[in-house]
Amino acid sequence: QHGDRHGTSPVPPSPLVPKLLSLCAGGAGCQCSSLCQRGWVPVLFSVQETQQIPTEEVLLEVLLSNGQKVKVTILTSDQTEDVLEAVASKLDLPDDLVGYFSLFLVRETKDGAFSFVRKLQEFELPYVSVTSLHNPEFQIILRKSYWDSAYDDDVMEHRVGLNLLYAQTVSDIEHGWILVNKEQHRQLKSLQEKVSKKEFIRLAQTLKYYGYLKFDPCVTDFPEKGCHVVVSAGNNELNFQVRLPNEQIKEGSFKVTRMRCWRVTSSVPMNNGPSGSSPGKSEVKLELAFEYLMSKDRLQWVTITSPQAIMLSICLQSMVDELMVKKSGGSIRKAVLCVPVPSRGIPDRSCPSCSAAGPDAGRQRDLQQLPAQGPAGAGCQCC
Repeated sequence: QHGDRHGTSPVPPSPLVPKLLSLCAGGAGCQCSSLCQRGWVPVLFSVQETQQIPTEEVLLEVLLSNGQKVKVTILTSDQTEDVLEAVASKLDLPDDLVGYFSLFLVRETKDGAFSFVRKLQEFELPYVSVTSLHNPEFQIILRKSYWDSAYDDDVMEHRVGLNLLYAQTVSDIEHGWILVNKEQHRQLKSLQEKVSKKEFIRLAQTLKYYGYLKFDPCVTDFPEKGCHVVVSAGNNELNFQVRLPNEQIKEGSFKVTRMRCWRVTSSVPMNNGPSGSSPGKSEVKLELAFEYLMSKDRLQWVTITSPQAIMLSICLQSMVDELMVKKSGGSIRKAVLCVPVPSRGIPDRSCPSCSAAGPDAGRQRDLQQLPAQGPAGAGCQCC
């Protein structure tokens, strides 16, 4: 409950928060999947913090891809959608384009780029989420929220949308997220000098990894255990650039339409002896594992060990959501990416697919209704 918009009444404490936190602090093999797998554990800690924060007006800085900062006046109790609308209003972004953008919590790296922590969820309080970390390296950034570059046409219809998309594209190229050869770089530079923003974006759309989110280097067990990998998410897939033990680099992609299910697990290393660090100082290890249809009748689990596992899971879910919207002929012009699809059954809580998708699993994770690249894997009766 938000209280009076101009008052200073504190956000009332929720009796559910301590219970949820205790459920999600189970250590290795935590099975509180509907929370952990969608990145809600950090959010719950933020919500708990709000019990001591009064509802009052504050100034929040939101970063744009070109490095500029937008300052908006909000309430400490404002949720993500409220803040997103405030930023859009400050930028003069039309209401029907707000749904094409989202707010992301990022951490600035040494090279000036950003490491994605997570996409801010609808129920989250952005001001609390970023200030409760007590670290200036964490910031909130505005980026496009969709995967299909066909939606770029909608965004480029308006001057502000075009400028935001252009700034993001330039930033992604500068940080090496989009691959550019010398000739392409020359063409892009020429278009920049002419301030031909639409033509710049059109050319960028033809380049490798356009529209992908690039993650920090991590470790995978595919094709063998202990392989170092750079994962990029985009085009309805996870792209792997794997460094094998023999230093050979191999590249491959895993289509979301061939993933039967996925899950995120967390674990804390056990102490061995008195010289070990205390449990409170042990670093939590996060893993994203997905079951993939490698070939007809052959499913295989692939695991990624990364601090960004939650963000990877959120990316997969948003890809599925977008595919469902497209299949239904829906639109993402509204702030919430959602489409009603008849459920095929009651979600099975023991099914990892249902757990990864949350309470609406029967609707959101019906992979058999998606335009799969190959035959879909068999799921439980609901998915």
